[in-house]
Amino acid sequence: QAQLVESGGGLVQPGGSLRLSCAASGRISEIYAMDWYRQAPGKQRELVASISSGGSINYADSVKGRFTISRDIAKKMVYLQMNSLKPEDTAVYYCNGDLRVGLSVRNYWGQGTQVTVSS
Repeated sequence: QAQLVESGGGLVQPGGSLRLSCAASGRISEIYAMDWYRQAPGKQRELVASISSGGSINYADSVKGRFTISRDIAKKMVYLQMNSLKPEDTAVYYCNGDLRVGLSVRNYWGQGTQVTVSS
């Protein structure tokens, strides 16, 4: 089994910064693509940023130039640096990834971490 656990959320003023972390744990032999999603109240979950197993990175247009996704493969960690935060960035942020456990590759979700941008 494996799991993803997010941390780093909180309350921040507009224009501020937060760094989210996602820790992968369990009997993981390989990590493939990892993504950050978010879901605001009353809205659908949306993809914010992704990093492929080869290191290719993509961002939602709404966060380009403000958010940066990165990873530390050895530590099995993925990060989301969020700068110049706006009230519309308020959401629960989820880590998602494809992990190999034994012979199987499965998609996993974290439990989410709340980010609130407000003055």
